[in-house]
Amino acid sequence: MPAVLPPTPSQTVGPFYGYALPFAGGGDIAPAGHPDTVTVHGHVTDGNGDPIPDAVIETWQAAPDGSLAGRPGSLRRDPVTGGFLGRNGVDFTGFGRVATDADGHWAVRTLTPPDSVPYLAVCVFARGLMHHLATRAYFTDDITAGPLADLPAARRATLLAVAESDGLRRFDIRVQGERETVFLDFR
Repeated sequence: MPAVLPPTPSQTVGPFYGYALPFAGGGDIAPAGHPDTVTVHGHVTDGNGDPIPDAVIETWQAAPDGSLAGRPGSLRRDPVTGGFLGRNGVDFTGFGRVATDADGHWAVRTLTPPDSVPYLAVCVFARGLMHHLATRAYFTDDITAGPLADLPAARRATLLAVAESDGLRRFDIRVQGERETVFLDFR
């Protein structure tokens, strides 16, 4: 009986994200101590409902004033040593990158997006994916306009960052299976 060989990197995307991509403070998007912070968190699960412990989640969002430019400094490098300097802790950059933990959990601390752009853009990188997955975490129930208007209500519900308490929202990402998150194609 021939031995079963494990997948090679050409067959799957990972899991090799634990080295270099996640960075200290990657989920701290809002300036430290800002009174209007909100934590968005959730779990990333596969088609069986099992946690994906080695995914990387990136988020982007508009600033509270609605601007999409963001501020530099999401990941600063020391120009002399090439080492990591981190964020300056003051500027709102709009960008975050975090790894999931052993239970598939992720979290970012940010500011509530403005009504004009009421969502976090979310990108999922995980093993078994040949290409990243893009979705959105909406902070409003009113996502019935535009390209999402034709989605059934149950599918639209997978795009909602649900308020759990003051300053805490949950956004679970299901890569496959029942209640699979709606993923967007930006080609």
